[in-house]
Amino acid sequence: MPETQLETPKLETDLRELAQEIVRRAMAGGATAAECVIREGDEFSTLVRLGQVETLKESGSKSIGVRVFNGQRTASTYSSDFSREGLDRMLKSALELSRITSEDPYAGIPAADQLGSLAGDLDLYHRDVYSLPGEERINYARRAEKAALDYDPRIKNSEGGSFDAATGHKVLANSHGFVGEYRRSYCSVAAIPIAQAETGAMQRDYWFSVARSLGKLESPEQVGKIAAQRTLRRLGAKKVKTAHVPIVFDPLVATSILEHIFEGVNGDSVYRGASFLAGKLGEKIASDNVTVIDDGTMIGGFGTAPFDGEGIPTRRTMVIENGVLKSYLLNTYTAKKLGLQTTANASRGLAGTPGIGPGNYFLQPGSKTPQQIIGDVKEGLYVTEFLGHGANLVTGDYSRGASGLWISGGELTYPVEEITVAGNLKEMFRNISEIANDLEFRGSVACPTIRIDGLTVGGE
Repeated sequence: MPETQLETPKLETDLRELAQEIVRRAMAGGATAAECVIREGDEFSTLVRLGQVETLKESGSKSIGVRVFNGQRTASTYSSDFSREGLDRMLKSALELSRITSEDPYAGIPAADQLGSLAGDLDLYHRDVYSLPGEERINYARRAEKAALDYDPRIKNSEGGSFDAATGHKVLANSHGFVGEYRRSYCSVAAIPIAQAETGAMQRDYWFSVARSLGKLESPEQVGKIAAQRTLRRLGAKKVKTAHVPIVFDPLVATSILEHIFEGVNGDSVYRGASFLAGKLGEKIASDNVTVIDDGTMIGGFGTAPFDGEGIPTRRTMVIENGVLKSYLLNTYTAKKLGLQTTANASRGLAGTPGIGPGNYFLQPGSKTPQQIIGDVKEGLYVTEFLGHGANLVTGDYSRGASGLWISGGELTYPVEEITVAGNLKEMFRNISEIANDLEFRGSVACPTIRIDGLTVGGE
């Protein structure tokens, strides 16, 4: 893990000075502790449909938030008005509110000796995401859509091709003398084609690529081609009879299973007793092959940062090791509530108390290819899409609408739709029988192809 130091490599910004000044003024105004967060960023987004620009958005934003403590009372305010009067109003309002809110014995900022920032370049910011002229950005979206439309005559229509780019800059300062800042960038290209069968029935699917740098983005042509292939394989979908069969989850839907584990180990739901994993630390909750890691230190990761929302250096946390629940994911507040230590997963907006968010949160991949896993299934379902939300985190009951492809004799044979997948999360984690080797991050949560046994596919 990278070494830690008290400050990030200096970006020498006036926002850094401003954040420290707001903290000083809050303390001078009677606060017993304070922290200030400043965010600024630029966003660009375009959607092209059938070659024509449908939406084009470009915006810049800058905002500031302050959280002040008055003993065990706390209050926060935020503003996008950086004038002297605007900042005065924001501070005055926070200080006044902090005198009348109710006391909370667990409130406070982290201890000074916990604060710090990962040293070195984490490869989070690339200027090139904004390097293209406007017309070329639109062209990225146009090329992705065109590649999908040109791929096959059955692709008759489109919900569009898109290109997005964004940069962000965050500064955090608190009354223990911590001040840190970092920049992040990302860009993405996507296509959503619509295919039509001879019967007139239509299907849609999508594909996308996302990266911190323009140079790492898949080509728009590749994105359009994969989007077209994913859409075409859905044509002629049928219903199937209700059955208990093995289910193989495509990586894009497998991440949702992993997100349910995240919700289950989230300190907020654990201390409220609203998680089926509350009280299960040290217990076996999944099959032996399941190891889940949260790592906020990965170079270039979508969930990487030098410090979390409270100024604590990010780290690598073993959440589940060989099926055993090793750690919840916590911020300072939930850690105090549970009598544990923070895992540096504090995530925050401009105001309010920090929540809990993932670093780079993933299921450790196995050694088989997705094709080998599908090849081992005599009759089963390969899920490519879930519809709606149907997981009860208190009981673990799980039921979701789905569509995908039927597996017969180890081959993907025909598309299926209008089915449900049902089971219980407690059982599902124990019944993850295979994990593929195709782990790829398309966001801060990533999961390879997985096979789960013992589920019910509800059809006709």
